[in-house]
Amino acid sequence: MSTENTADSSPLVTIRSLLPGLARAEQRVAKVVLDNPATVAHRSITEVAEAAGTSETTVTRFCKAIGVGGYPELRIALAADTARTSMRSDRDLGGDIGPGDDLRQVVGKVAFADARAVEETAEQLNVETLEAVVEAVAGAGRVDVYGFGASAFVAFDLQQKLHRIGRTCFAWNDTHIALTSAAVLTPADVAVGISHTGSTSETVEALRVAGDRGATTVALTNFPRSPISEVADHVLTTAARETTFRSGAMASRIAQLTVIDCLFIGVAQRHVDSAKTALEATYDAVAGHRLGARPDGRRRRETAK
Repeated sequence: MSTENTADSSPLVTIRSLLPGLARAEQRVAKVVLDNPATVAHRSITEVAEAAGTSETTVTRFCKAIGVGGYPELRIALAADTARTSMRSDRDLGGDIGPGDDLRQVVGKVAFADARAVEETAEQLNVETLEAVVEAVAGAGRVDVYGFGASAFVAFDLQQKLHRIGRTCFAWNDTHIALTSAAVLTPADVAVGISHTGSTSETVEALRVAGDRGATTVALTNFPRSPISEVADHVLTTAARETTFRSGAMASRIAQLTVIDCLFIGVAQRHVDSAKTALEATYDAVAGHRLGARPDGRRRRETAK
């Protein structure tokens, strides 16, 4: 399976995604970096180790764990990222929402967090992995999608999109039904598990059963080293930050939906003629249930009486 981020990905995005899987001492180094990346870019390895209450060796291990090789490479990556983010500093409203923030600040911070989730997800998304998933879904006899809790909304969105272009897809958010559905999949099928944390036991279990039946398995998660990655042939990652007031927030769902849209469009491109025909047919099927004029200004046909 492939979880590598693109070269354009922010080192901070990578650190946040790998944070749960780091050793405790390495997590302290990560916190020092995430709290003030611009400062770390100009600090020595000794200073960073002291700030994290650990050793220089641990800082070096941390650098290798996040894929930058060593501390000098980390400083360069942080300096480059700081230069990029300085261009949008006028709208950087911070990641967390405080209890004393007024509603205008809340609106600004929510909008900023959601926009950054989409931008950072696109920056780090592995296009080669996405291409492999698109090919698998485009050629699948059937697609099962597993999502529980808030991820269920994303699962049903993928089901609806694929159904609209004539692809057979089912979304499940009940444990027993998901498991029984996974148990009858075949090597001609694809199973997609959606979990922001990557540790939702129901999703992991359903994806494991699907894999045992020979289906191609796909995980969509924010954390590439989480348990769901261990049962997936392909791992698609998002880059959303959850905050004190927004655990399970819309930012993570929006990031997931961004990946789902890319996947859907890729599949539709491989069935362009049938997809266009199906989209027109499904549009016309529900047109009579919309009031007023069509979006293109034309009058809708009268429904039969």
